[in-house]
Amino acid sequence: MEITYFEEERVFQIQTPNTTYLCGIAGKDWLGHIYYGKRMEDHRAGYLMRTEEAPFTPEVNLREKASFLELFPMEYSTWGIGDFREDCLKVRTEQGYSACELHYVSHWIFDGKPELPGLPATFEGSVEKHMQPGADTSASPESCRENGKCQTLEILCRDEILKLDVILSYSVFDDTDAIARSVRIENHSQEALYLDRVYSVCLDMEDKEYEMLTLAGAWARERHMERRPLAHGRQGVASGRGESSHQEHPFLALLGKHTTQEAGEVYGMHFVYSGNFTAQAEKTQYDHVRMTMGINPEGFCWKLAPEETFQTPEVILVYSDCGLDGMTHEFHRLYRNHLIRSPWLHQKRPVLLNNWEATYFNFDAEKIFEIAREAKRLGIEMLVLDDGWFGERDTDDCSLGDWQVNEKKLPGGLTALADRITGLGMKFGLWFEPEMVSPKSRLYEAHPDWAIQIPGRPATQGRAQYVLDLSRQEIVDYVYEAVASVLRSAEISYVKWDMNRHLTDLSSYGLSGERQGELSHRYMLGVYQLQERLLQEFPNLLLENCSSGGARFDPGMLYYSPQIWCSDDTDAMERLAIQEGTALLYPLSCIGAHVSDCPNHVTGRVVPFETRGHVALAGTFGYELDVTRISEEEQNQIPGQVELYHKYNDLVREGDYYRIASAGDNHLYDCWQVTSQDRRRSLVTYIQVRARPNYHSRTIMLKGLDKDAVYELEGTGKRYSGELLMRAGLLVPEMKGDYVSVLYSLVQV
Repeated sequence: MEITYFEEERVFQIQTPNTTYLCGIAGKDWLGHIYYGKRMEDHRAGYLMRTEEAPFTPEVNLREKASFLELFPMEYSTWGIGDFREDCLKVRTEQGYSACELHYVSHWIFDGKPELPGLPATFEGSVEKHMQPGADTSASPESCRENGKCQTLEILCRDEILKLDVILSYSVFDDTDAIARSVRIENHSQEALYLDRVYSVCLDMEDKEYEMLTLAGAWARERHMERRPLAHGRQGVASGRGESSHQEHPFLALLGKHTTQEAGEVYGMHFVYSGNFTAQAEKTQYDHVRMTMGINPEGFCWKLAPEETFQTPEVILVYSDCGLDGMTHEFHRLYRNHLIRSPWLHQKRPVLLNNWEATYFNFDAEKIFEIAREAKRLGIEMLVLDDGWFGERDTDDCSLGDWQVNEKKLPGGLTALADRITGLGMKFGLWFEPEMVSPKSRLYEAHPDWAIQIPGRPATQGRAQYVLDLSRQEIVDYVYEAVASVLRSAEISYVKWDMNRHLTDLSSYGLSGERQGELSHRYMLGVYQLQERLLQEFPNLLLENCSSGGARFDPGMLYYSPQIWCSDDTDAMERLAIQEGTALLYPLSCIGAHVSDCPNHVTGRVVPFETRGHVALAGTFGYELDVTRISEEEQNQIPGQVELYHKYNDLVREGDYYRIASAGDNHLYDCWQVTSQDRRRSLVTYIQVRARPNYHSRTIMLKGLDKDAVYELEGTGKRYSGELLMRAGLLVPEMKGDYVSVLYSLVQV
């Protein structure tokens, strides 16, 4: 890891362990992109900006400035002066003029990484140091020099006419090839400026027959991988729903035409943000490609008053020449080491049972205690009380916002129930939906203006609820105190933070007319503030984020919670594709995964209990069913599944993940592998989706082993060299029936 500026060539070189990023100054002061790819030591590649050929730079050939702007590989593009490709920054003056032209001014290189005020972001140093209760979590250059594990480049560019400074930030770490990028905008003029578009990253390069990889879906089928050829024009994904969404994901990758899991080039971008986003790739008339990512400009406008600053969220860049596996490992490593701050990061999470699919709203204290007592007998370690414990919440059309215990259901309140459950030796967890308010609630009756709505227009309901306006500090303060007072009242170890509808009717009583375009971003800043305050007061709380399943499964949420509910679809066969797409970017320890009842409540499918357990092991692991009502045969399997969790979770949580096969491609079987970082242990999960007649065993090629070591297949006494398993493969016997599974545990001898 090293960042260097070569003054003679005017080139910035950013080195990670295996990659190099080059940008430089062309002509008088144009900042251009040069190279991003496999590591090389020679930085003298400025010729790739093509300024020695027509149309040359404007200093040499002013009459063709428009042609120069349309071709030059901009490090950060702007709107209105002649670059007709997708721009990163669109600025409007009070007079209504929109144009911005940036020129290099100066730069700084320093150890460490400054925080991004109010935003989730990667950090330098240990998780333990970063999450000390009450500690200053900022990472100033001075405080970070002690560790020396991170280095940052900041490049100052300026529009002299607007008196606008744009600071491009690049941070690298010594233990990963990822690059964290963000942008800071400063208004040094005497008038307000309006940011109509402000992205976090731009990457210009030549097309090499790239294909585009995205993650798409819907409720109950999130993050399915989609790969398609890159065509001319602009293409990409976006969300304008006020959250990262079920439908799209804040991720975009360009792949070589022949890139596979193990080989080929990948350029990946991932947005550390939980609200509206856009991610685009544009192939130009010259067969160049521009990748951009940032806050979705649709409906966005930020008034930047004199001497005010706007900070963009962070984008993570990863380049791999080792295929998708290489990209995956870099994202996993960065998020484990430099994004997730929870003290639970390197700990086993309690095996929990959530009562939602067991009871829905139909429960009382005795029913919950009955479930908890039986769960304890079977080895389950935590009972989570889901929706329905507060207000008059017997259906989903009332009481959100009224976070007072319904003592008709729970005599003695949460204190009494928590005491009974913890008295069993279990932990107790609780569900909240703090961002919402029901029209039928005491809170809405008292404060109807607290809901996001357009004055004079009937507000749109979603799931019979409105969204609280968390752009307003008084509402943030109220919501925080409502949640925190409940957590102070009882021994609550875990919170599931849910968010069950999109943002519509975008208007705030707390913002002036010229600032209404700030609402969606200010809303997210309010959510982040709430969760930050929660963790400061309750530093050992196990927080799990959720949004109707996986609608807010993004890196921004990982900064606050070490795990996120992956999907409301708990069908193990459906979960294969969902968890495959999720694990492409996120460590398995982040993926909320449970064994649920059958027939499955979403699909009606029946899957063997053992297979449901094997799929859930590739995540946080827990249960979503009524243990008092399932069959004795299934009850008897739970202690064994819990034992498997404790046996393998350290490996699953900390190991390197490899994708062996995808049922989405072959329609027959799914297979993944997790190998310890010292390569001494490995766990292979094989799911037979569809049985075939008149077939024998199948060969699967393992990954990530030490080729010179010998591994024993647990329970068989059979031994294989790592080389044999990776080159010749392991035989998996054909099994009888659909949806059956097997685990293979390999231990180095």
